[in-house]
Amino acid sequence: MNKTYTESEINSNLLFLTQLAKAFPTVENAMTEIVNLSSILALPKPTEHFMSDLHGQGDAFEHILNNASGVIRNEIERLFANTLTYDERETLATIVYYPRKKIALELENVEDADSWYRYTLRNLIVLGRKISSKYTRSKLRKTLDPDFAYIIEELLTARVSLHDLDGYYDEIFDSIIRHNYAEPVIVALTDAIKKLAVDRLHIVGDIYDRGTEPHKILDLLLKHPSVDIQWGNHDILWMGAALGEKTCIAGVLTNSFRHNNLDLIENVYGINLRHLLMFAQTTYKNAQAFRPRKTSFDDYFNDPEINIRAKLHKAIFVIMHKLEGQLIMRNPNYKLDHRLFLDTIDRENSTVTIDGIVYPIKDADFPTIDPKNPYELSEEEDTIINELQFSFLHSPRLQNHIKFFIDKGSLYCIANNNLMYHALVPLNDDGSFKSVDFGDGVPRSGKAMFDYIDSEVKRLYFANPSERKVHELDLMWYLWCGPDSPLFGKDKMTTFERVEIDDSKSHKEKRNAYYQYQNTKDLAVRILKEFGITDTDRAVIVNGHIPVEKINGENPIKAEGSLIVIDGGFSKYYQKTTGIAGYTLVYDSMGLYIVAHEPFISLEMAIKENMDIHSTIEVENILATKGQVRVMDSDKGRELCKEIEQLEMLVAAYEMGIIKENHDYRLVKVHYNH
Repeated sequence: MNKTYTESEINSNLLFLTQLAKAFPTVENAMTEIVNLSSILALPKPTEHFMSDLHGQGDAFEHILNNASGVIRNEIERLFANTLTYDERETLATIVYYPRKKIALELENVEDADSWYRYTLRNLIVLGRKISSKYTRSKLRKTLDPDFAYIIEELLTARVSLHDLDGYYDEIFDSIIRHNYAEPVIVALTDAIKKLAVDRLHIVGDIYDRGTEPHKILDLLLKHPSVDIQWGNHDILWMGAALGEKTCIAGVLTNSFRHNNLDLIENVYGINLRHLLMFAQTTYKNAQAFRPRKTSFDDYFNDPEINIRAKLHKAIFVIMHKLEGQLIMRNPNYKLDHRLFLDTIDRENSTVTIDGIVYPIKDADFPTIDPKNPYELSEEEDTIINELQFSFLHSPRLQNHIKFFIDKGSLYCIANNNLMYHALVPLNDDGSFKSVDFGDGVPRSGKAMFDYIDSEVKRLYFANPSERKVHELDLMWYLWCGPDSPLFGKDKMTTFERVEIDDSKSHKEKRNAYYQYQNTKDLAVRILKEFGITDTDRAVIVNGHIPVEKINGENPIKAEGSLIVIDGGFSKYYQKTTGIAGYTLVYDSMGLYIVAHEPFISLEMAIKENMDIHSTIEVENILATKGQVRVMDSDKGRELCKEIEQLEMLVAAYEMGIIKENHDYRLVKVHYNH
């Protein structure tokens, strides 16, 4: 960069430069750091992965996290195709994914454990050296388990002649094995390989609902060194529930009971369902229409408790629709009066009138719905929802997970010229950005809408619970299912219809105009510019939310490559529709490409039989990159360039004598973290 700085420029930044001088007290210190940062700029850009709509598929997510969406397996194939057999390569991959469990299995079948350890360590070192090659030693060191950092760093970065390399490694391996450190070193090494294979992970919404293990996904993400989350509508429903919004609580429970996820509610999050269960059993004689949804992947219809669970679902279903009605009536700006239909239920004839059409319903036994005041909770229902509210507000594990959503999450994210949001930017029918008043009397559209919602959600989270006003918390429910919510994008949420009405016409949910224009370059460019991205030719919008029907020929690449939909069906419920089991969007130094995953069998099969999730590159190099993308081309590169500029200004201040060097100062710690 070598910019020439004037005395005036230095004096105007003197306070900052004086503080910077404490970290770099001499010209030599500053110049060393400039050289270090400049070398980082020349490195290949680290790999980013984008995933969405995980929907509680904990085991599948863990596996894809472990195999880095196929990256690790592909590297093993490239490195060992000519030196290891197919079975040996598969075993090596599984050791990387699940080291402790796989090591235990392998040692059951080997006669010489020491030789096996040497062989495995050597192969892992080859793999680790390749995957860590795009990082500095400083970055590598920070990734390693502190207990074994020196050993592993030495193994991965040793500059020993080829003639002496084997002997050098053997000496280290012998020492590791002799001191019974082989297994922990392998575990630490595989952990580093997995962390370095993917530098940053973007989760584009919907960790919760449908699948049984969203908590497992969140526990894994809590340990991830670099992750961000763009909230999905299912996530925001749980966030609202954790904030104590009663309609969201009822919605969370309705979804969970519908998918037979009682374990998540009771055992994982410790929500007390006893009163609700007793009430459901004494109030409802029949609840066949409310049996949990069945998939081809489970056998829970043979569960002897299924009828009890159906009654549980029915009880909270009724409470939810009553609370929704109350919320709609106190928020006329939501314009959802057409969703007030409890007063149209004809119990004698088993019908309901929705949008002026009379439909037969499967179950009209609703003894707690007062025809004169259908949206009023009974005294016991009111007690139950208050008790549930207390449980949600005081669930430590749930609150920890929701805090993570706040700490690492937002409504949208811009990273390396890519714009991520879960669902859509609401549009009018003519394709213009739609202005929406969410309750404060100020209509907002586009980026202003997103910024307002993001700040409101975070404000509500950090507010004292006693200061959270009911109508303000209502926003959380609207974001879940409101027609103009940027997280939903449909005219209605037909939960009642899907449970109670056989006529599929009643199930239809009209999508926002966004989906009409989604495949047009013009819309993508307008959205990118709206969010401040000017280099639209090298920018991509990343969405989830609506599953891509690959089986029917749908392409996840939209708008001439400017918009990518990465909901590929992690959820088993969608895999018949998508034909695959999820997408990962990969952005590495060679470009941007999308990977499709096959369904996951089980963790047991993955470990015992080396059953990997096979992933196929669908589209290569979506972005028209000019050669290899380097750190200097990334957000991190721009940060480093700024730091270099500051350091060069400090050097100029030293040379002009404006700031005096301190040669007696011994530099203990560099403040910059790369």
